[in-house]
Amino acid sequence: MQHLEFELTGDFVALNDLLKVTGLCDSGGAGKALVASGAVSVDGHTETRKTCKIRAHQTVALGDVRIHVIPARP
Repeated sequence: MQHLEFELTGDFVALNDLLKVTGLCDSGGAGKALVASGAVSVDGHTETRKTCKIRAHQTVALGDVRIHVIPARP
């Protein structure tokens, strides 16, 4: 299982954009397709809202990859 950390610079990041910036998909459109397919979960629950707001301390999973979203460091 692969674990990634994503440092949040604002209040939230859209789920499809998070998948793109972490390199799990090539584009925001590909991220939307992954989310729509039911392949992505947020905090252990399947998420189908493509632009769901992901905030600090949440965990996003796609296959065997886990993304831990952390708050911006001061």
